[in-house]
Amino acid sequence: MTRPQTTALIIASALFMENLDSTIIATALPTIAADIGTDPIRLKLALTSYLLSLATFIPISGWAADRFGARVVFRAAIGVFILGSILCSMADSLPQFVLARIVQGAGGAMMTPVGRLVLLRSTPKNELLSAMAWLTVPALIGPILGPPVGGFISTYFDWRWIFWINVPVGLVGILLVSLFIDGVKSEVRRPLDAVGFILSGVGLSGLVFGLSVLGQNMLPLPVAIAMVVTGALSLLLYLRHAAKTPTPLLDLSLFRLPTFFTSTVGGFFFRIGIGSIPFLLPLTLQLGLGMNAFEAGTYVFFSSIGALLMKMTALPIVHRFGFRTTLLWNGVISSAAILGMALFTFNPPAILIVSVLLAGGFFRSLQFTCLNSLAYAEVEPARMSLATSLYSVGQQISLATGVAVAAGVVEMQRAFRADHVLLLSDFMAAFLTVTAFSLVAIVFYLRLPPDAGEEMANRSQPPLAPRKPVAST
Repeated sequence: MTRPQTTALIIASALFMENLDSTIIATALPTIAADIGTDPIRLKLALTSYLLSLATFIPISGWAADRFGARVVFRAAIGVFILGSILCSMADSLPQFVLARIVQGAGGAMMTPVGRLVLLRSTPKNELLSAMAWLTVPALIGPILGPPVGGFISTYFDWRWIFWINVPVGLVGILLVSLFIDGVKSEVRRPLDAVGFILSGVGLSGLVFGLSVLGQNMLPLPVAIAMVVTGALSLLLYLRHAAKTPTPLLDLSLFRLPTFFTSTVGGFFFRIGIGSIPFLLPLTLQLGLGMNAFEAGTYVFFSSIGALLMKMTALPIVHRFGFRTTLLWNGVISSAAILGMALFTFNPPAILIVSVLLAGGFFRSLQFTCLNSLAYAEVEPARMSLATSLYSVGQQISLATGVAVAAGVVEMQRAFRADHVLLLSDFMAAFLTVTAFSLVAIVFYLRLPPDAGEEMANRSQPPLAPRKPVAST
């Protein structure tokens, strides 16, 4: 294993802890609520408070990494996440639990963009695609493993162990980061854009929080809409502010780079489809097909196997076809896999369900790897921290939008029926809708030049004649 792959695997281990934890408590909510004496619906505030914290602190992650060093901030982020986990395990009331989740979210907000920044600064561009393949896996496996693991622990052990598991994993992560990751620092230290931090914090938290609760009956509909509108208005004010500020917290001029624009904006539509899967798929399998949580989790696990298989094939595929062609055709296949989940509403044979989930996990993981790598193809080293912050913001908004769209479609159909009973056809309509959003990304991939990301794909050299020896890359 190369050093960049080792670095990616260390960072991925920390990110896996975050991605697993962020979904693992969803299944355990009823047990936690009963133990601390609150209603399970009210306890959902613990999920949304985590998203609120993420949206608030992600924009400042790039500035912090430049100011204090990416490795230092990454270790500190793991430490804050461990602290939040301990506080969650000790919570005895709803306010205590929500506060602990906010602390966790602050650590998680720094871990993802700063971990990616550490990898970008320590990996040559021609090795980045292979390293990103390792880094993509936890983002796909964590949300899939979270629900069944959470259900198992809360059923057969104490729910508080869900959070204590993070302590040894996090401590090992801090040790490995200290031993094997270089302390690469930025030579440029930007002043803190305090006004931008406030505007982006209010805007992103309102938008992400509002979209996350929209259609899920977690807050009254007018309140959720008001939060989305407030967030959108704050972001508009941020756009005016950023245009007049020499060192904005989120550098929107990065969108002028074709590869960054395509990966962020095109990836936004693709992630709407992907972001809906952790919400729609368990409901389809459990409420629609009558499976219990463990049975549904066993099926969904096949998506993880597909994602793991991808990391060994991403580089050869992109090396052979290039980023543009891979994103185009793989985007169509990935969208088809989402559409294939709509077939689950017809209660197909188990082999068909497994096949769709296995193939879907593989192709989604390949698409994520390509998007996450291509985003930085034209970004100069001095702006990497700005790019990772802005890219992570786009990811959070798109994933929250995916849940909002899927939940909205399901709830809208129920609203037109007198008995409000949930039908299998409701899930089919939701899958069809998010598939359409995912396909919109194809328009952005078409705008890429054929040689986009050639250095990362190791395709910058012209092919040699067939009878001559092939030079190593």
